[in-house]
Amino acid sequence: MTTDFTAFFRADGDELTPLRRATSGWGGPDGPGQVRGTAVSGVLARGAERAAAQLDGAERFRPVRWSVDLFRPGGMVPSRVEATVVRGGRRLRLIDVALVQASGTVARGSLLLLATGGPTAGTTWTAPLPAVPPPPPDDLVPDPAEPTLYRADGGWTTERRQENAARKATWFPAAPIVEGEEPSGFAHLAAIGDAANLTSSWGTLGVEYINADLTLAIARVPAAGEGVGVVAESRVESDGVALGTVTMFDRHGALGTVTIATLANGDQVVQP
Repeated sequence: MTTDFTAFFRADGDELTPLRRATSGWGGPDGPGQVRGTAVSGVLARGAERAAAQLDGAERFRPVRWSVDLFRPGGMVPSRVEATVVRGGRRLRLIDVALVQASGTVARGSLLLLATGGPTAGTTWTAPLPAVPPPPPDDLVPDPAEPTLYRADGGWTTERRQENAARKATWFPAAPIVEGEEPSGFAHLAAIGDAANLTSSWGTLGVEYINADLTLAIARVPAAGEGVGVVAESRVESDGVALGTVTMFDRHGALGTVTIATLANGDQVVQP
């Protein structure tokens, strides 16, 4: 079988085997390797979305919040996703998922879905949508196996050496989470939500913080196959703990926000 290195996992029934693209830079070149957060969030979102699709009237529901706790490094070993329907009501549905390996559960996610419908009759104050950079031109989008572009003061570029304190954005073309499957718009968005740390924590010495979680709030889901961007909005830091907020966007504008809690990791600075 030919391996698609643009995918994070290969599926054999319920067993998910991490592929090369799933390897995190935090594990070090000589270690056994860890699964990167984008792969964890993406495959958990896939499992939650599949569980939600089994419920009656699933087409009426839209994902509006996705939360992931990355509480234990996941190894590059066979894994499975276990899903539990916490609530399957007429207007609100909640799905919990866990990424399980031989060592135990390494991460968990929670998906909140709400029933769609028409707006109410009244008018409510609404802030303007956050300003987001225009997506990169098509000729700058690299191979999906290397899906990240970075933006500093000089605009979009495929140059990875961006060690500076400028505000940054990243862009990710759609790429498979599981080999042989096109990811849904939600699953791709959930995976790229983990890039909030890359975007908000990248400074003059690379990425010196590692995120322990992510919470994605979604107003609109991108179409399947569309690229997704991440742009830094705010960052608060004190005593080795930093909170980051980013805006997610596609070629049509802002989609929602991601917030992350991060810890300083001075002994393992990732150089992209």
